Amino acid sequence: MKVNIKKIEGNWDLGYALSKHTLSSEFTGYNEYGHPTFDTTRSEPGEALYQLKYRSDWSKVEPLAEEINKSLLPLFNEVGLIVPMCASVPRERQPVNEVARHLGKITNIPVFENLLSKSASPEEQPQLKNMGSKEEKDAALAGRFSISNEIGNEGTWNVLIVDDLFDTGASMDAACTALKTYSKIGRVYVAAITWK
Repeated sequence: MKVNIKKIEGNWDLGYALSKHTLSSEFTGYNEYGHPTFDTTRSEPGEALYQLKYRSDWSKVEPLAEEINKSLLPLFNEVGLIVPMCASVPRERQPVNEVARHLGKITNIPVFENLLSKSASPEEQPQLKNMGSKEEKDAALAGRFSISNEIGNEGTWNVLIVDDLFDTGASMDAACTALKTYSKIGRVYVAAITWK
């Protein structure tokens, strides 16, 4: 898989994304339902992620996890546990959880799928993707992430949060703020598949 690694900044200790999601997108007109259509070219990780999330192609889980293991994991120091980023859309099977689970399997790093959780947004609140600024998103996310005391052992561990698409970083900032309140977490690292 061809990648173009980029460092991503936020309130975490260190973060990287494998590649830009969309390389080009040209408007091609409207379909029979009046919806706009585009000719879109994605990076290899971007296309794999698109197929996984929107076409339910679960065969993309393994190559994406293996690419994170090969290209990003060596950039972090002593990852002790993996946490999938909370999903913004409820699905029966969550793509990010599947990638995190496979990454844990091939690295023998424990995965804690319920350590981090996010409460639902108020019904009257617009979706995050429809908000204009990071400040609006920060305000909408304040206090919505919580930690479950799932780690039975004493000590502290560096955590790797696995995410799919990195945009403004507002959700990741809020997640990391919550994680840093947990006494068993040391450094917080972020591995995203793509950036917007």
